[in-house]
Amino acid sequence: MKAFTFKVIIPARLRSTRLPGKMLADIAGKPMVAWVAERAAESGAEDVVIATDHADIADAMAALDWRVCTTSTAHPTGTDRLAEAVDLLGLGDGEIVVNVQGDEPLIDPRLIRAVAKELALRPKASISTAVHPITTAKAFFDPNVVKVVHDTDGYATYFSRAPIPYARDAFAATKGKLPPGFPALRHVGVYAYRVGFLRKYPGLSQTPAERFEALEQLRALGHGHRIAIVFWNGPVEAGVDTLEDLKRVRRVLGRAGAEYPPSGFPRV
Repeated sequence: MKAFTFKVIIPARLRSTRLPGKMLADIAGKPMVAWVAERAAESGAEDVVIATDHADIADAMAALDWRVCTTSTAHPTGTDRLAEAVDLLGLGDGEIVVNVQGDEPLIDPRLIRAVAKELALRPKASISTAVHPITTAKAFFDPNVVKVVHDTDGYATYFSRAPIPYARDAFAATKGKLPPGFPALRHVGVYAYRVGFLRKYPGLSQTPAERFEALEQLRALGHGHRIAIVFWNGPVEAGVDTLEDLKRVRRVLGRAGAEYPPSGFPRV
């Protein structure tokens, strides 16, 4: 294929229910979101932008020479924040933007590039994302593990917290293990978007499936937008949702770092 280009936008809210102020949590001398930006830059993105609603994040990242875009505090989802950011940045409808969450300091840069490349290869798709094989029954039946089914052309047909597809005969005998050859796929939550779709997104109504599953990507499917999938067999590192997650990441990336939380936030 011809050379393709893409940008990365990192939505970064300061408030978090389970880990307040986590975007600025110190990891080996740098705020967590700076580690994410470094991973994004390593993907080959032509630009990396932090889209934030808080001056503390904007100031911290600007001081480290990262590009910052200040967005509204009123966005209900990270995708809505991206939609505002692409307008503020003046991006063209045909450009590709990868959404990398600000709490994933261990994300593989190759994964970021892979979803961008897949979207570049799929002109009929509005979005691309990644899937990873599920190998255990425990993960398959866990509602916190989002499952994906797809068509023969590599487009997602549904995402669910439910165990899909369901191996009727095998599970009638036992749910303790997955049958051989079972096509169980886990959704890996990184997305590439065409900018034109992001501009349409705020005007799309929630679908019942999205509301009950609490899965934002079902809104796009419900309104007829196609989501291409990348089959990813590389490492998939968990993001930072809890204090234990933060400690784990600190062990991986270096010294223990300053005590959590940043000043001004309640201790978890």
